[in-house]
Amino acid sequence: MLTIKRVATLVSINQELEQAAGCGKDCLGSCCMPGAKLPLYTFGRRRSGLLAGDSDGDNGFLDSLLLAQWEDRMDKGLFRYDVTACETMVLPGEHGFIAQLNEGRHSKKRPTEFRVDQVLQPFDGKKFNFTKVGQEEVLFCFEESEDGTSQYYEKAPVSWSPNVIAINVSPIEYGHVLLVPCVLDCTPQRIDPDTFLLALQMAVEADNPYFRLGYNSLGAFATINHLHFQAYYLAAPFPVERAPTTLICHRWKKGGVKILELGNFPVRGLVFEVGDSLEDLANAVANTCIYLQNANIPFNVLIADRGGRVFVFPQCFAERQARGEVEQEILDTQVNPAVWEISGHIVLKRRLDYESATEESAWRLLAEVSLTQERFDEVKKHCLKSVFNAPNKVKVEMPTMDSSLHLMGLSGVALNGQSEHCLVLQV
Repeated sequence: MLTIKRVATLVSINQELEQAAGCGKDCLGSCCMPGAKLPLYTFGRRRSGLLAGDSDGDNGFLDSLLLAQWEDRMDKGLFRYDVTACETMVLPGEHGFIAQLNEGRHSKKRPTEFRVDQVLQPFDGKKFNFTKVGQEEVLFCFEESEDGTSQYYEKAPVSWSPNVIAINVSPIEYGHVLLVPCVLDCTPQRIDPDTFLLALQMAVEADNPYFRLGYNSLGAFATINHLHFQAYYLAAPFPVERAPTTLICHRWKKGGVKILELGNFPVRGLVFEVGDSLEDLANAVANTCIYLQNANIPFNVLIADRGGRVFVFPQCFAERQARGEVEQEILDTQVNPAVWEISGHIVLKRRLDYESATEESAWRLLAEVSLTQERFDEVKKHCLKSVFNAPNKVKVEMPTMDSSLHLMGLSGVALNGQSEHCLVLQV
């Protein structure tokens, strides 16, 4: 059961000014956060995602709260442009690619301030990061509750390094926000199991099929090297959500994470489906991402279906661009194929590109992002090894040991079986 706890209404702005401290800008840095009070949403941990229209009926408040707070910031003029005025259309064709004309994002978005050829880079406090964001851009903090229930506090003392949900001042769509885990830890842009589980919990708590979260690694068009996820609402299916998949790993006994491969889509990728444990899903995806990070392979991640499905896309657009292999016509569009574009929501910056957009042009753009089949198969093999061989064991559904090993290209790998139904691989 969700409850709302209210505090006394301020009668004078001096009540807040008297509490101000630090640099005087009311930022999210260590100079201003001690002693600050911000809205707080606490959630009860869920065991699994919500798939295919399932809902427990109690989670809608986060959805309503986020949108109400986002609209409040829009009314206050905190965004760089009015994203609701952007033109959008579904391109005719089999796949239903979505094109948006967003000229404001091109001219007013923050530029990238780091190298694009290294996925892992140290945090640099001298460059823009989320500790420099004003507290007025924060919708609320997002923390796990102690009693397993969801509650909202209009003002609550800030923990040392809270998870914050803030507006994206250069939005792509309605309700575009950022989830910044443990903002004062100043973690660079990289995924680990705990922070990925937090992102899944947000998707589950929102309980809205039109709300998705995305992640871009460095080299895959993240523009800020401070750990964050993006999220927004799109009242239509992403084309990647409609793409067919082929099962790679499943298990006779129900309950494990399913791993599938995308088919008939311009960007090759892996799909992870939740079983009976959200933690298993978080570990499986995070272990895959950790391999990609350590191998310096840029990638993008989409969380869909209320946290029930996750798409992982290794990509090579920046690499191909550096080698001069991307068509000039595509470069002229100045489209950066990050997670939203790869998923099929293509943000165009020029009217001429928007008015001439077709399914064929969208496919051609996204095909430049994808690994070749040969390279993808090799990366897939290592990703699957990382899932099975990680210290945090993941229960994955498998058909039979022999056939699954052959299918994954892992024949000859030593097995450390915990049971006949739970396979753990050790290289």
